[in-house]
Amino acid sequence: MSAPAAADVIDTVNSPRHPFGLPPGSVRGFMSLLICAFFWIVLLWPDDMAKPLLGHFFLLALVLMAFASSPVSTAPGEGSPFLPWLLRVLFVGGSLAVVLYMLVAHPDRLSERMTPSPDEFKEWWGPYLATMAIGFAAGLFLRFVLGREHPLFQTFRAWLSVVGMLMLGMELALFVAFTSAENKQIEFFRYWQAVQLWFVAAYFGTRA
Repeated sequence: MSAPAAADVIDTVNSPRHPFGLPPGSVRGFMSLLICAFFWIVLLWPDDMAKPLLGHFFLLALVLMAFASSPVSTAPGEGSPFLPWLLRVLFVGGSLAVVLYMLVAHPDRLSERMTPSPDEFKEWWGPYLATMAIGFAAGLFLRFVLGREHPLFQTFRAWLSVVGMLMLGMELALFVAFTSAENKQIEFFRYWQAVQLWFVAAYFGTRA
């Protein structure tokens, strides 16, 4: 078998269009899958469970905006877009399947668990909106100032993706653990979500 041509080799170090060696859109796909998975757990959990906090709805808004404004496309030489499309099928198809199941099996649970607390909305919608806007603007501004090709920008974007995905993954485990405990640590999660929302929004800003 002949060696691959130089043009076909993906340089994951020097090519800023291929962070982590993944096709464009893959990291956002993983983040979107983690965000949607949180809502799946909340809806499918059989016992009484705390509602998703308001910050999750802002994270979901980022997913919807990215899904609507960034269709998966393939530029010449960028390889197969299979992974981004697979991730989209998973989080869109999984969400539709869970919602349809809830409508048939537990319609009351769907409306109850997907409605934010009015008190929390009144107190936290402003801080969360500001956090999301500032994070997104920070990522967008840094990309504008440094440019996509700058190594510092690539490092910044990579760390945003790592921290964002780690926090999303940890939150899934922590939320399930604290939900079954007497002390549900709701106040802790609100501040956790504010920090998490900033990192995720900033990453989405770098990819806008």
